[in-house]
Amino acid sequence: MRMSVALVTAVAAITVSASSWAQPLLGPDAAACAGSPAGRGAAAVVTVDGFKDRQGRLRVQLYGDEPDEFLEKGAKLKRIDVPVTASGPMRVCVGLPAPGAYAVAVLHDRKANHRLDVMNDGVGFSGNPKLTLAKPKYKSVVFDAAAGLTPINVVLAYRSGLSVKPIRR
Repeated sequence: MRMSVALVTAVAAITVSASSWAQPLLGPDAAACAGSPAGRGAAAVVTVDGFKDRQGRLRVQLYGDEPDEFLEKGAKLKRIDVPVTASGPMRVCVGLPAPGAYAVAVLHDRKANHRLDVMNDGVGFSGNPKLTLAKPKYKSVVFDAAAGLTPINVVLAYRSGLSVKPIRR
């Protein structure tokens, strides 16, 4: 029996997706992403990949539906800091206040000094916009979360000369 290209592609996508779901849920909100879907409120599972190395801490910050508050000091709704794991993508559960529009910013704080070092640290955002040395536009990172789990995939980018881009392996 011959499998169609579409079926092979779908099976490969499910396999890749399943392998990232095999990673444990991290962060203080992990319980919000586990258990019965009926008893779960709104939450985002932020899967982060593309690490330059496996040192330091990972910070995931949640912003609400106000474009003017995106990345502004004191405007985040939630911050989750976890140690970088030894391998694989990292899955961080972020409990959401309610269904609605949100944005996620991710920092790979390689020195674990709790601040952005633009020359060394990795950054990423929901929606994986093309990055420059300026902050991305809110409309390129906003996502709509429904009740239940909303998967968000983020690929980290690091400064390389005058650009900010994912690591090529």
